[in-house]
Amino acid sequence: MKSELFASQNMAQPATAPGMSLQNSKSVKYVVNGEMYARQGSMIAFRGNLQFERKGQGVGGMLKRAVTGEGLALMAVRGQGEAWFAQEAANCFIVDIDPGDSLTINGRNVLCFDPTLSYDIQTVKGAGMAGGGLFNSVFTGQGKLAVICEGDPIVIPVGQQAPVYVDTDAVVGWSSQLHTSLHRSQSFGSMIRGGSGEAVQLMLQGDGFVIVRPSEALPHKPGQN
Repeated sequence: MKSELFASQNMAQPATAPGMSLQNSKSVKYVVNGEMYARQGSMIAFRGNLQFERKGQGVGGMLKRAVTGEGLALMAVRGQGEAWFAQEAANCFIVDIDPGDSLTINGRNVLCFDPTLSYDIQTVKGAGMAGGGLFNSVFTGQGKLAVICEGDPIVIPVGQQAPVYVDTDAVVGWSSQLHTSLHRSQSFGSMIRGGSGEAVQLMLQGDGFVIVRPSEALPHKPGQN
């Protein structure tokens, strides 16, 4: 049987080492030899002896809560085998986190990660309900984290004298050492009259970077993983 469908870039290759790698720009392959963690509903295929366990109270004390921001739950994957993960054909990126690093990621942008990473859920300082009630995932330790983004991400440097203002529905993540607060870009009277529709942004200050996507969040559909 012949087709461009069977081109080498589309074929799953034999595993060479444990851990994650990009299968292509839209999916991540993880060679499991023990344990790893992933967003529930993101597994698209697997082979080998793997068990998938929905977690409600955390795993081994590492997860403070097994729920990421926007109410997206996690699962533990255990055993020996290979698994592929994706989420609605979003672009996938692998971030190497080293000791001393701290990365804040919106829960809706977490795909999967190594068990060697420490993980916590924190309310975004200065945001609260007025800022969308942001509950972001803070990753530290050493290991790999797979991040998803609808469209091509934009990474914007943040400097002491150059704060960055981002739409809370478009932000993907940022350097955890940055200070966050709400910024109102128009008066209350302007909001009543209609305004620009962009009344409140998340302001980031300090030294680091912020990642945004070229679209705002879509409404969550009932029953959607």
